[in-house]
Amino acid sequence: MSGNRVPKILIISSDTGGGHRSAAAAIVAGVQKFFEGESYAVRVVKAIEESHHLTAKLVRLYNWILRNRQHWMKYFYWVFNHVRPETREFFHRRCIGFCVDLFERWCPHVVVSVHPLTQHMFARVLRELNLADRVPLVSVVTDPCYGFWKGWACSDVTLYLVASEEARQQLIDYGVAPQKIKISGMPVHPKFAYPGEEAAQAARRALGLDPEKFTVFVNAGWVGGGNIPQIFKELVRGELDVQAIFLAGKNEDLRVAAESLALEAPFPIKVIGYSDEIEKLMSAANVMISKLGGLTTFEAFACRVPIIADVINDPMPQEAGAANMIVSRGAGVLLKRSRDVVPVVRRMLEDDTHYSRMRAATAGLAIPNSTKYIVEEIAALIPASEKPLLSEVVSA
Repeated sequence: MSGNRVPKILIISSDTGGGHRSAAAAIVAGVQKFFEGESYAVRVVKAIEESHHLTAKLVRLYNWILRNRQHWMKYFYWVFNHVRPETREFFHRRCIGFCVDLFERWCPHVVVSVHPLTQHMFARVLRELNLADRVPLVSVVTDPCYGFWKGWACSDVTLYLVASEEARQQLIDYGVAPQKIKISGMPVHPKFAYPGEEAAQAARRALGLDPEKFTVFVNAGWVGGGNIPQIFKELVRGELDVQAIFLAGKNEDLRVAAESLALEAPFPIKVIGYSDEIEKLMSAANVMISKLGGLTTFEAFACRVPIIADVINDPMPQEAGAANMIVSRGAGVLLKRSRDVVPVVRRMLEDDTHYSRMRAATAGLAIPNSTKYIVEEIAALIPASEKPLLSEVVSA
C-alpha cells in the first residue's frame, strides 16, 4: 500500500438523483483547493451502478420514479428501509467481485462513502482483504436532518461526518457509537458562495437576462421532473414582473416542452438543459423553486438564495426535516399546491421586508468552511508515512 508517497482517496457514490454526485464533486474540489501544494490521487466511483447490472437497474428505477412518479418515493423509501438491500447476501455476492477488483487494482489509503447503500459492501471487502485496520472507511452523510435512510448506519465505518446535531442523533438512534460521529456541515462545493450584487447582475447579463430584474430560478433537478414542470406551468400563467431561468436537467423532452411554454410567457425565460454550472444559475437568482434535497438546499443557502420548496407530495422522511428547517428559520416557503406559486412570488416582489428577511435567514443556515473541515478530517486518517511530498493533486 505504500511506496509511491501519493495518498489515494477513493470516493464511492451513485447517480441516484444529483445530491450524491454533487457531494463527491465537492470533496474532490475541496482536496484540490485546500491542499494546494500537496499531492493526492482522488477517484470517484459510481459503485452501485458499476458493480452489477441488477444494482444498475435499481438506480434507473429510482431515477425513473423521481422523474415520473414523485409521489411513489415514500413507498420506495419504506421498502428500502425495511428490506435493507445494502445488507443482503444476495446483492453482496453479485457486487463483491467488482469491489475486490477495484481495491486490488487501485489500493486506496482511505475510502469515503457519500451514499447510504455503499458502505456495508465496502466494509465487507475491507474485512475480507484484511485491510479493515489499515484503510479507514469514512461516511459523509448527505442527508442533513433526522429521519434519513437506515443504510447510512454501519458499525464498520471509522468516522461519520454529518451536517447537524439532528443527523448525529439519528445515527446514534440507529446504533452508531457517538465517538465515531463529528458534526462537519454539508459537503458544499467551494464554488457555491454569495457573489455580491454586482456579480449577480453580471451572471444575469451572461444569461441574456435583465441584470436589474427579480429572477426566479426553477430547478427541475438532475433527472428533470417531479412536480416542477406543473409548478413552472402555473408560474408562466402569472402576470408577474419577473424573469426566470428553467433548468430541465437530464430530461430532453422536458427541455423542449419548457422552451415551447416559455414562448407563451408574459416575461423572459431562459431555458437550460443539463448544466455543471448550477452555481452560476444560483448566482443569478433571487429565489429558487425546487424539490427539497439536502445538497441543493445548502448550495442555495451558500449563495444566499431563499427557496420555494416543492412539498406538493409529502416529503420523504429525510427531506421532512429540511422542510421544517426552512420554515422555522424563515429561509423560504413550502409550496403545497402548484397554483400557489404565483402569489408566493408576488409577495416577495411586493413586500421587501418579507423577502429581505428570508434572504438574511439563508446566511444563518449556510455553514462556512464545511467542505474544508470535511477534507481535513479525511486527510487526517491517512497514515503519516503516506502523506504527500509532490506539488499537485492527481485526478484519477
